[in-house]
Amino acid sequence: MNLIRPFAGLRPAPGRAADVIAPPYDVLNTDEARVRAAGKPWSFLHISKPEIDLPAGTDPYSAVVYAKGRENFRKLLDAGVLRRDPGPYYYVYRLVMGAHQQTGIVAAASVSDYDTNRIRRHEFTRPDKEDDRVRQIEALNAQTGPVFLTYRRSPVVDTIIDEVARAAPEVDVTADDGVRHTLWVMRDRQQIDTITAAFDAMPCLYIADGHHRSAAASRVAAARKGANPKHTGVEAYNYFLSVIFPDNQMQILDYNRAVKDLNRLTCEDFLKQIETAFRTQPEPAAVIPEQAGEFGLYLQGQWYRLNIKPERIPANDPVKRLDVSLLQDNLVSPVLGVHDPRRDKRIDFVGGIRGLQELERRVDSGEMACAFSLYPTSMADLMSVADAGEVMPPKSTWFEPKLADGLVSHLLG
Repeated sequence: MNLIRPFAGLRPAPGRAADVIAPPYDVLNTDEARVRAAGKPWSFLHISKPEIDLPAGTDPYSAVVYAKGRENFRKLLDAGVLRRDPGPYYYVYRLVMGAHQQTGIVAAASVSDYDTNRIRRHEFTRPDKEDDRVRQIEALNAQTGPVFLTYRRSPVVDTIIDEVARAAPEVDVTADDGVRHTLWVMRDRQQIDTITAAFDAMPCLYIADGHHRSAAASRVAAARKGANPKHTGVEAYNYFLSVIFPDNQMQILDYNRAVKDLNRLTCEDFLKQIETAFRTQPEPAAVIPEQAGEFGLYLQGQWYRLNIKPERIPANDPVKRLDVSLLQDNLVSPVLGVHDPRRDKRIDFVGGIRGLQELERRVDSGEMACAFSLYPTSMADLMSVADAGEVMPPKSTWFEPKLADGLVSHLLG
């Protein structure tokens, strides 16, 4: 089996992409999705968040929601808004957000290689979220939410991507969030074969985002294999929808923290306690950390720059050396008493896309007592953790720009 393979993608008909594509299912809540889909009958949100077409308060995990998603998917197919390509292709996909640009390959990735950790993960998954994705895949008989993968850049792959992207694109749409999505279809068999061989020569791929989608694809494949006495390994369910970018083009933003209280400490005692592990300095403006090991603290209308003391950085532990770990292990847990950031309701996480003004707003409003700005996790750190077979702390990476749902889907039958 190949690490990746081409497939006959299900795509918006010519001229319909702007009507269809939508943000990923997990970046909008139900109310936000309902607003974004208003007046847009072909928006993919009717498939990825079908509860928006049901009465308010409907449990998004109820059977009626998955059935509604299947019904809405069928409407797009029957109306010809979505069409399946006639042959197995790769797709070149470019995302542009402001000055940032990244270009990669849409492909079907091997479930078997995911199962054996050749497609490497760095996060835990939750069974309830896996269950949701399994039910969505089974309801549609398709994978519609791509898994965001990365690879160590390959000159061979880069050359072919550049060749394909010289032609006029088949889709070129700027979404309502300002992100530009451009798609080319790779139909040339020699280019397709070269891409397949180049990825087969790679030791591994890395999941950037989409751990629940890939885990769900694995579960669906195992169930269908067990129910298929004629299983060969080439069936569509043995692969999952992915978009794969080179590591040198990936953009990780900061993933910041805010805590509701100071663990019954006064501000003076809190600042004194954190000096055990950090050098602290008041700053006149919002602190954007300039390097690993540096943090911003916003407390009572005042910003502080915190620098971890070098002796506090573990030498050979790829997880404990992460800035998210250094902050958790040296301040959030011992000083603020938040020992389990996965479950403790006193801590919240704020994606860097929202800016530091969001941290200030939440503290100034009284919702939070303090907030921390972090230096972004690097791709090298992510790959080191995955290579070690470890997992990152929760909310370690915030990737931007986000992939679009509905641009290319992978049918399982």
